[in-house]
Amino acid sequence: LVQLVESGGGSVQAGGNLTLSCATPALTPSGYCMGWFRQAPGKEREGVAAIFDRTYYAGSVKGRFIISEDDSEKTVFLQMNNLRPEDTAMYYCAVGIVTWPIGLLRDSKYDYWGQGTQVTVS
Repeated sequence: LVQLVESGGGSVQAGGNLTLSCATPALTPSGYCMGWFRQAPGKEREGVAAIFDRTYYAGSVKGRFIISEDDSEKTVFLQMNNLRPEDTAMYYCAVGIVTWPIGLLRDSKYDYWGQGTQVTVS
């Protein structure tokens, strides 16, 4: 069983920063494709960032968010800077067993998901 546990969400004012963490106790992050997704009320889930052979970002967060992983801690991070109200969403961590780095911001590429952590920006 692959368990992913997100943490670090919360409420911040616009312009503030948050860092989300995703614990992956059953696997070493660098051996897989790791992604962060978000879903706002009434909207479809969207890929925010992924890390595999390199890092990948959605255009709406590029330059503001940074995805990273720490194999020793078995944790994937999403550093979110200069947050905007439109970043408000439930954020999910996911792991994908992929071979080729194609379409890594699509949720269909991922096999296991965490329960999510809420981020609210006002």
